[in-house]
Amino acid sequence: MAKSPKISASHEPGGLIVHISGLLPSLSPAEQRVARLVVADPADAARRTITDLATAAETSEATVIRFCRSVGMDGYPQLRIRLAAEAARRVEPPDARVVGGDIPPGADLAQIIATIAFNDARAVEETAEQLDPAVCEQVVEAIGGAGRIDVYGAGASGFVASDFQQKLHRIGRTAFYFPDVHTALTSAALLGRGDVAVGISHTGTTSDVIEVLEQARSRGATTVALTNFPRSPITEVADFVLTTAARETTYRSGAMASRLAQLTVVDCLFVGVAARSRAKARKALEATAAAVQSHRVGSGRRRA
Repeated sequence: MAKSPKISASHEPGGLIVHISGLLPSLSPAEQRVARLVVADPADAARRTITDLATAAETSEATVIRFCRSVGMDGYPQLRIRLAAEAARRVEPPDARVVGGDIPPGADLAQIIATIAFNDARAVEETAEQLDPAVCEQVVEAIGGAGRIDVYGAGASGFVASDFQQKLHRIGRTAFYFPDVHTALTSAALLGRGDVAVGISHTGTTSDVIEVLEQARSRGATTVALTNFPRSPITEVADFVLTTAARETTYRSGAMASRLAQLTVVDCLFVGVAARSRAKARKALEATAAAVQSHRVGSGRRRA
């Protein structure tokens, strides 16, 4: 099965800034400096000449041109036009003190709350905007028809993997999540055609998840990668690639906005699978809810 097609910058979903942010780790160090300036303030970058931008990024004009081509632009004039359009549609935070999505030293709790709320909401919205419905439909079809589904993840992504497994299990799908890499590898080795393996990694570089997904693919299973970076190593072992659009900041590396963005994608897939067999899914959800109802306070269960 072929991997989902790459999206050119001329029609990338979710906007140019999301597109550039996702490609950032795959750029050269000098190109990354240009990218960070562009992502931080698209309007300012759009006003700069190529010489001004190169100077601000402490690099050469040739590097700026290479950066343009790396992100799918024909040249700097096209980049400036796209950045100006992006700046015009950009939603500014409601609190003027929330600048650049980061939490500055000395921020009071009100500023921290406003910044986190803005970043989390933006991560969910931009993730939804850039999701490819056609690829999601293919993944939903594969999961819906799978004999078995394995879900893999480590660290914060492991919590998302566990959540996805539990959701699928509650609608009667045979799904497993193994936090231990050795157990995950032995499970992946028993997968075959008609099964699905889902690997979740924000950075796309978590070696344990990549190794397990590769094992599953070698056995004939359909593999799905969920990552923030479309050129990361995990995409090389995936038949389908789904991306998030989370921008981590101070105190938040790889764990907070990224987790919410991943859960957004997981929920889309879960509802898509459930909708394909609505009556069966509803019956399973009702049965599983009833099974634990007596363990809720106020449910009427008599206490000793």
